[in-house]
Amino acid sequence: MLEPTRRSKTAPARPVAVRDVGEVLRVLDADPVASCMIAARVQEFGIDSRTGAGELWSRGGPADSLCFSGANLVPLRGDQQALRAFADRAGRWPRVCSSVVGRQELALPLWEMLLPAWGPARELRADQPLLALARPAAARADGGVRRVRPDEIDRYLTAAIAMFIEEVGIDPRTGDGGRGYRRRIKNLIESGRAWARFEDGEVVYKAEIGALSRRTGQIQGVW
Repeated sequence: MLEPTRRSKTAPARPVAVRDVGEVLRVLDADPVASCMIAARVQEFGIDSRTGAGELWSRGGPADSLCFSGANLVPLRGDQQALRAFADRAGRWPRVCSSVVGRQELALPLWEMLLPAWGPARELRADQPLLALARPAAARADGGVRRVRPDEIDRYLTAAIAMFIEEVGIDPRTGDGGRGYRRRIKNLIESGRAWARFEDGEVVYKAEIGALSRRTGQIQGVW
């Protein structure tokens, strides 16, 4: 009599406990450029998911595996079994992230595992360099680029929406009419992290410090 083969069950990914914040920060600090966005959130809000700043998952402990789930799904550390656990947890509910991002060796396998549940990608960027500058740029600065003022939000927002659609492929106003995206842009402007060049009252260049950890600033939204 033959017995059916038993499949070993992958231990599930679970939310990281608040008491493990020190270990999480050590993991993020080991890769400060690639983890800038997550490090900035953890340093500002901690890891309590009730803050609304996203959730960190692990399978066995942050030193072994770690994944951020929020506006983006970001695998930070883990082997194949950990990635499978992350995919299982992410696929359990309707998708809330707009993109899966991270180091190639983590993000691509995770996406392959999510593909059956989430369907085809809008765009697959298998080779997208992450550039870092550790010293002042050699290029001469454009004196016309300056911080955006709060009263310029409407003109700046027009360019920001155009950039988002061209870069991500979706309209950031979808769902809530743009209230959430406008709130994010307003916060960036008020914190002095939105920069632009205006000509005849229109934005012709823009960029933002989208995330700012204790070690790294992430320049994004360049248009």
